Amino acid sequence: MRVAGQLLRDCAQTWKSVRMASTGVVRRKPLENKVALVTASTDGIGLAIARRLAQDGAHVVVSSRKQQNVDRTVATLQGEGLSVTGTVCHVGKAEDRERLVATAVNLHGGVDILVSNAAVNPFFGSMLDATEEVWDKILDINVKATVLMTKAVVPEMEKRGGGSVLIVSSIGAYRPFPLWMDKAREEYMKESMGIRRLGNPEDCVGIVSFLCSEDASYITGETVVVGGGTASRL
Repeated sequence: MRVAGQLLRDCAQTWKSVRMASTGVVRRKPLENKVALVTASTDGIGLAIARRLAQDGAHVVVSSRKQQNVDRTVATLQGEGLSVTGTVCHVGKAEDRERLVATAVNLHGGVDILVSNAAVNPFFGSMLDATEEVWDKILDINVKATVLMTKAVVPEMEKRGGGSVLIVSSIGAYRPFPLWMDKAREEYMKESMGIRRLGNPEDCVGIVSFLCSEDASYITGETVVVGGGTASRL
């Protein structure tokens, strides 16, 4: 009877493991022990990406220009059992970029992943109406700061044998779009999309995690559009 009882318990445990795996309770963690920096990651797409990378096993350092936003996000994600820390970082400031990298190195020993999500959009309208000040801000934050942030992390990635840099941009790079905050324009935009709905931050996170994983180790220099079927070719 003892032998039969043990066999029943073993079978029950095996079935429980299969059932948990089939329902997604047991998740593969493709980014186990990777160290990830995500800029502008206390709201929207950046927050969704930070959460997913941490769920997939990474130690994530979040950042924002405001300390209270960092504190709130760290508390929320740590409350979900995720390995997340954070620091203030205005990507346009050299000292902030250096502090962000140093935080990851001091806490986790290096950097494996950079998701450059910080960007500004100070003007809506014809590019011919944009002032020099607007152009300076766009180029400083969206272009120069992204390059300098990448330059800051690459030496740390090289120490670990490589890494991943992902730059989040807008579908507007392919096709400018109008303000859509009224219902009529929103419905018009949906009709022009293959999926017939507007996206949400969570729609972006799976491809980011994949591109940061070993499964994508032979993919580089690519532009991947997460646009719901929106026209996205130059």
